[in-house]
Amino acid sequence: MPPKRSITLTEAELRLMKVLWERGESAVSDLTAAVSEERPLAYTSVLTTVRILEEKGYVRHRQEGRAFLYSPCIDESEAGRTEVRHLLNRFFGNSRERLLLSLLGDEELAPAEIRRLRQAINALPEDEISGGSSKETAR
Repeated sequence: MPPKRSITLTEAELRLMKVLWERGESAVSDLTAAVSEERPLAYTSVLTTVRILEEKGYVRHRQEGRAFLYSPCIDESEAGRTEVRHLLNRFFGNSRERLLLSLLGDEELAPAEIRRLRQAINALPEDEISGGSSKETAR
């Protein structure tokens, strides 16, 4: 039995998605040319990867003449949130606190980054900090 296909992005898939987010609708030949500027990829590899992205729900296509034009159907920020949720579940038992503490324990964290994180936490509405939503506190 084949392994369950992950909804997260591989490095090759992410390379193509970055091109699509930047350029918008593109043919496979356009994608091949764009990613080959960094590191060459064969047309067939790009075609296979973009079809996998379509199966995962990241892109859709439309036909124009003989060519298929692919466009993203998930924006970059939503894809990022999906990846973070996957990481959160896989490594941190869905604990945002454990994830944040892991990041804060990183020795490469610059003082300016810590200040911005502190400001972001301080800017949260009180009901989000206490773990409840306004609907929950109204009950």
